[in-house]
Amino acid sequence: MSYIKNILAAIGLISLSGLFIFAVQKAPSDDAVVKEKKLINDYNVYALSVPDELDFAGEKMPLNDPDVYERMDKELLVNTYWQSNGLLMFKRARKYFPVIEPILKKHGIPDDFKYLSVIESGLTNAVSPAGAKGFWQIMPATARENGLEVNDNVDERYHLEKATEVACKYLLKSKENLGSWTLAAAAYNAGNAGIGNRLKDQDVKSYYDLLLGEETGRYMFRIVALKEILNNPKKYGFNFNESDLYTEIPTEEVIVDVPVKDFTAFAKEYGINYKILKIHNPWLREAHLNNSSRKKYSISIPKKGYYK
Repeated sequence: MSYIKNILAAIGLISLSGLFIFAVQKAPSDDAVVKEKKLINDYNVYALSVPDELDFAGEKMPLNDPDVYERMDKELLVNTYWQSNGLLMFKRARKYFPVIEPILKKHGIPDDFKYLSVIESGLTNAVSPAGAKGFWQIMPATARENGLEVNDNVDERYHLEKATEVACKYLLKSKENLGSWTLAAAAYNAGNAGIGNRLKDQDVKSYYDLLLGEETGRYMFRIVALKEILNNPKKYGFNFNESDLYTEIPTEEVIVDVPVKDFTAFAKEYGINYKILKIHNPWLREAHLNNSSRKKYSISIPKKGYYK
């Protein structure tokens, strides 16, 4: 009985303590309440208006088709309201598009294809489960067929300029085979044979008339959505200053035609560390370079003053 009394007494003390704590807590100030209400009232999720006209590489999207309209609406919504990812794309685009754009132009490929690299990798050196790597997600066989070096020491799929050159070659072949830039872009995801066979099997000529798997079926809509958003940031609620965006750090090229035993020591010779060397040369895959053939490699070294 005394045990029960002790328990009840303890409960009573806890209850009184809770009341005391509650009593001495300060009520939120009027200003705090107003600010909280304003925050809640200012956060709204809006439906988006799909533009009357959208195109990829000058080829119009048939938005009068209800299915096409709904799929475009979906991708605009997904990419607009995935704000953190969207803002990162603005930041990275400022850094990497100036590298990609002149290479596309040199090959006569429409500027819109830079958005394909965003969809492929998020402008990062991504690695797919299938083994595709780099900004342009190039498979090993495709890389070697187009002259890129791929081995334990060096993987030029991670070399943005060289990988963009290979992507351009592939896209030009696809355009020649399939007849439109839209189909060429889709073939970058599904392969020339994959798109060609589906066009034949379904007896249609347009990407937008094809029944495709989810990834390839969303592919062009994702590209066009990102193009629209990246070209109209304020329209889609993205606000930033130029200073918020990333920029490419100027580099100088050092030609190496001998083996390198230790890239840590090599980096120190140029006043940087191994991490910074790898940031600017991600295609160097190991901490050394065999180079028994004495091949010439151009290694990028950041100009002085950008790293402390």
